[in-house]
Amino acid sequence: MKHFLSIESASVAELQAILALAAEMKATRGRHTAHPLRHQCWAMLFAKSSTRTRVSFEVGIRELGGDVLFLSASEIQLGRGEPISDTARVLGRMIHGAVIRTFAQSDVETFAQLSGVPTINALTDEEHPCQIMADLQTIVERLGGYAGKVVTFVGDGACNMPVSWLWAAAKLGFELRIAAPRTFQPPPEIVARAFPIVQTPATAGDAALYETGHGGRLVITEDLRAAAEGADVLYTDVWVSMGREEEAAYRAAQFGRYQINTALVERAKPGALVMHCLPAYRGKEITEEVLEAHADTIFTQAENRLHAQKAILSLVAR
Repeated sequence: MKHFLSIESASVAELQAILALAAEMKATRGRHTAHPLRHQCWAMLFAKSSTRTRVSFEVGIRELGGDVLFLSASEIQLGRGEPISDTARVLGRMIHGAVIRTFAQSDVETFAQLSGVPTINALTDEEHPCQIMADLQTIVERLGGYAGKVVTFVGDGACNMPVSWLWAAAKLGFELRIAAPRTFQPPPEIVARAFPIVQTPATAGDAALYETGHGGRLVITEDLRAAAEGADVLYTDVWVSMGREEEAAYRAAQFGRYQINTALVERAKPGALVMHCLPAYRGKEITEEVLEAHADTIFTQAENRLHAQKAILSLVAR
């Protein structure tokens, strides 16, 4: 595996290898016998602010024996208009790998192509693949696996998290339900690429059902209560993603009823996980009561970013 740019571009074998190695990384933390990044220096190029992503990658790189440079866009020439292509060709001659958190997916892919060094997508507007791997690791730990499970995503169904979940369900063969207002549902062209079999076409007010032919299943609906019924996992994210702050009032009005609260949890399977990729805005996408009741799962997700990303770093560095 040379790069980790998206769930879409990763193979099933690569995703499974990441999960297996992530479990090993967690179990042996502090006792690693291999340090695949020794004598390497990695750059972290961040155009978006971060807590979990920055800390987990910086710690992970160091625990694997490497050194790290944190470069915010405002501190380098990218912030003054230098093309990502030129930045890639310069840094590729100096560093051993790059972790990029930015807006456009094309920037990450361009950097990977032109730099010649292993490149990891730490978040773009299109996908958040490292978060998904940590989430899957958490589901495997808590539920024993993802096969046969139902994950229900609540909220903005068109942002990077549900799109990443969509690809994970298609590749790994579990059921994803997305409960979102009609104007905030996944782009049809992405759905068509990931789920080629249409069982129930999308119609106003009704659920649409798609399948892959090898176990992956996708349900898209405006009906929040139906989407939560019998789910193994209830998952949400903020209503306002970075870069869309000017839409905050409009989005709050659109998503007001798409909240994970006690009544919704009661519709899920007994013992269902409640998950949030953080940061959380209590009282909006999730209530304070539900978040605190499921805090151990939610903060285990955050911890697992470290272990999953160490697995990704190790695999791309080989």
